[in-house]
This record gives sequence, structure tokens and C-alpha cells, in this order.
Amino acid sequence: MYAPPWVVNRQPDMAAIDRIAEIARLLKHSRAAVAFTGAGISTSSGIPDFRSPSSGLWNNVDPMAVASIYGFRQNPQLFYDWVYTLAQITCDAKPNVAHYALAELETRASLQSIITQNIDALHTRAGSSRVFELHGHLREATCTHCFKIYPGEPILRQFLSDRVIPRCPACGGIIKPNVILFGEQLPHQVFHAAQVAARHSDLMLVIGTSLEVAPASDIPRLALRHGARLVIINREPTPFDQSACVVIHGDAAEVLPEIMRHLE
Repeated sequence: MYAPPWVVNRQPDMAAIDRIAEIARLLKHSRAAVAFTGAGISTSSGIPDFRSPSSGLWNNVDPMAVASIYGFRQNPQLFYDWVYTLAQITCDAKPNVAHYALAELETRASLQSIITQNIDALHTRAGSSRVFELHGHLREATCTHCFKIYPGEPILRQFLSDRVIPRCPACGGIIKPNVILFGEQLPHQVFHAAQVAARHSDLMLVIGTSLEVAPASDIPRLALRHGARLVIINREPTPFDQSACVVIHGDAAEVLPEIMRHLE
């Protein structure tokens, strides 16, 4: 069974407890804290991440075939076959305690914004109001022929029911969820706003991301370059661990509530 990072052999790990207290102290003294989140913050909501050996979404598939814009144009059926299970899980998922903790930090003015790589919209459903979704979202979908925009959930629900590739009622073109596939540029306005938030931050909480996907992974580097302190909460080591002032290798859904407790 997984043990929280502050418990070792059923005894508190004082070093980890000290790190949690230090994160709380940094938040108390921050004037412009920003969270940068990835798939690891949503695993406790039942949404698999992309790289875990047992449950990652890239297991046994070629990402360029199933999740690139080139692959989508060549064979949209592959994309929809792959995304079926993810869409089903995401439509039914609910925010977990980590999402709610970040929303609470916003209400306390301890957190200015959230920059996320996730498409599940769980941050906004938890109550966070300033969320920059770098890789798009499932709330909308667009016809690839006439570019008409549709609400995303009814289209996904219909697809989950009949497994038929959704087509535009106006022109018959194939409809694509408004998520960013490999080979597509990040949404310019969202990415620019995230960069501005990173440049003006004095503390960045990196939560549940391996920081291996560019250009999103450049956001923490931008914050560091402009003087922000970096905190990393992730199950596995990241390339930025050596640059962070505090690192906790643990589950966000266990670590963030402990940080909130220290803030009380």
C-alpha cells in the first residue's frame, strides 16, 4: 500500500513534515503564487496519467498515430477509439481534494492563478476561476471543415453511446474536441497569459507533472528566470527537482490537504 510522504514505517517522517510546513510558510509570505498542474493531480479522480507503467494512456499505443493532428486527419477513427475510455472517465470524474485545496487557496488570495496541462476541467469545476488550460478542454468541439463550434459534452455523450465518429450537422465534417494534439500549437492567448502569470509570480507550485512536454514545461523555467521560487509535488522525480527550493515526492491529493492544515 502507498504510504504518504510524511510516513515511513508507520512513523511520521519529520523531514517531509518540515517540507510541508515550509510550503505553507512560502504560501503565507507569497504575493503572487501560481500553480502549474499536470495529470498527477487528477489521478485521484480516477483519470489515468500518460506515463505510468500500469495505467498510463500511452501504454501500447503510438502517440503520433492516435493523438497527433496528422494522425487525426489521416484516420480519425484511431483517435476516437483511443479516446473513448478517457472521455468516459473524464465525463464522470469529479474534482478531488487537491483541486478543492487550490480553489480554497484562491479564495484566500494565496494563489493568483492555475496553469494546467489537463483537459478535464476539474479545476474550474472545483471552483477555481482563473485557470489557463494550455492543452485545451473538452467543453467545446469544432468542425474540422466549416469550423462551427459546438458544446463538447453532448457530442462526447452521444459518441460514448453509439461509438460513431461525430459529424457536423451543418456540413458533415468531422468534429474534433477542442484539445491540443501533437503537432498543434498551443492556444496563443492562453499560452501568453500563462507566460505573463509565470513572469510575475514569486512562487510556483508544480503539482502532478513530469515536466517533460514542451512548450508547457518551459513555464516553470520562465518563472525561475524571473526570480520565482519553485515547489514541486510529484510522485516521481522531475528534471526541475534540483532547481526547486522544496520537493515532495508524493500524491497531490495527500500532500495538498496537509499543506492546507498547516495554513490554518
